Amino acid sequence: MTRSQLATPRIPGAARREGRPGVALTVIAACQLMVVLDATIVNIALPHIQTALEFSTTDLSWVLSAYTLTFGGLLLLGGRAGDILGRRRVFMAGILLFTLASLLGGFAQEPWQLLAARALQGVGGAIASPTSLALITTTFDEGPERNRAFGVFAAVSAGGGAIGLLAGGMLTEWLDWRWVLFVNVPIGVAIAALAPLYINESERHPGRFDIAGALTSTGGMASLVYGFIRASEDGWRDTVTIGSFTAAVVLLGVFVAVETQAREPIIPLRMFADRNRAGTYLIMLGLAAAMFGMFFFIVQFVQNVLGFSPIQSGLGFLPVTVAIITAAGLSQRFLPRFGPKPSMVAGSALTGAGLTWLTFIQTDSSYLSGVLGPMVVFGFGMGLNFVTLTLTAVSGVAPREAGAASGLLNASQQVGGSLGLSILVTVFGTAARTEGQKQAPAFLAQADAGQLAAFKETGRLPDPWGDYVLTQGMSTAFTAAVAMAGLALATALLVIRVRKSDLAALNGATTEAGPGA
Repeated sequence: MTRSQLATPRIPGAARREGRPGVALTVIAACQLMVVLDATIVNIALPHIQTALEFSTTDLSWVLSAYTLTFGGLLLLGGRAGDILGRRRVFMAGILLFTLASLLGGFAQEPWQLLAARALQGVGGAIASPTSLALITTTFDEGPERNRAFGVFAAVSAGGGAIGLLAGGMLTEWLDWRWVLFVNVPIGVAIAALAPLYINESERHPGRFDIAGALTSTGGMASLVYGFIRASEDGWRDTVTIGSFTAAVVLLGVFVAVETQAREPIIPLRMFADRNRAGTYLIMLGLAAAMFGMFFFIVQFVQNVLGFSPIQSGLGFLPVTVAIITAAGLSQRFLPRFGPKPSMVAGSALTGAGLTWLTFIQTDSSYLSGVLGPMVVFGFGMGLNFVTLTLTAVSGVAPREAGAASGLLNASQQVGGSLGLSILVTVFGTAARTEGQKQAPAFLAQADAGQLAAFKETGRLPDPWGDYVLTQGMSTAFTAAVAMAGLALATALLVIRVRKSDLAALNGATTEAGPGA
């Protein structure tokens, strides 16, 4: 009998090189890092993307929204796919799709090509991200080993934004904006190659895909976002604007009907029956709406008005990340003493205060007085909310539904960010257009021949008039962002009723769901 015949039969789907949990965790964490940092790494490059592909300021928001809409809209479907088809298989498929989309985006020559690639990235991220977290439960035994793995995963999720800011700045300044997309290619290929070597396949579970729910919800939100952005440039009476809003109403109405009848809905509507959970989703929606818009406009302010380089911009945003991490640690520390509601109220109030401070931004505002101060206040408020919102989202949920509850919170963040950004861009576009009309006579009276020629070619007022119009539009947009934070604060005050005595149940649910689920 040969040695191969005597060898122990290999379990189907088992990793080819078992017994190396450290490598397996590195592969899983690398996937999460790539997906998390993709938003911030691209954010820093937005001014360069705008110049290279000739985006308008309002259309530029689609570079972010195309990703977050498909990511948030298909996130729960991606988690379901891993359960039904096998988590490692789906994980690898998501990574490869994300990698291909990154490659295509890096080669984009037209705005629509980049937007299509970003949407495809979102699909890949929605497939890979929820599956990567679930793979931890497949790969690591329950207890200290799994808890350490969850800790690493949570740390990567929290720190990914900061890494993206620095990496985006360095790649854009030292190489080219296209490298914020190209950088994903070697990482993605390495993850896909290592996954079958070190990660076991999970057991498949019977189930159904709610394709209709996923498509109608994502299509409805995309139509809604497009309607707002279209209105910012062509007005509310534009035929396409009206058609977009009509399509959004129809698709979202169909989505609710589908979810009501589906045997295995992508979003169980009963999740919204609990006032605390529904309030949590609404708070996240409002805060994310304000956060995405703030970063979008501040990146353009520091680079276009203050003249920061991409690297300086990345470094300039790091204090926000420090504030978020510091506040999240404090929130977790004081939860046993005060319960989650005080953190939600204080956090939402601080985010509103930071945004109110930003409404005073002017062309002569400095980084220290006009940007850093309000961003740190805003970041501290967001940090107070992250832990408490996650805890409340999974409170009172059966263990088998904890993933769906926390996944819906993540989806609320992504979709809320897209919707909020589109609304703020609409407010910005309207305010900037009105201010531009006010500044036009002064410009025409003082402009030289070169400035007049540039204005006729681009349709944009040159500096200093252009900077003034840009800043006035941003200031008005931040006023709308204050209202979004106000919605979160009102919800925290009037809807949330989680008590200190509920913490035992909250912590139990969090253990089942895992951090960042």
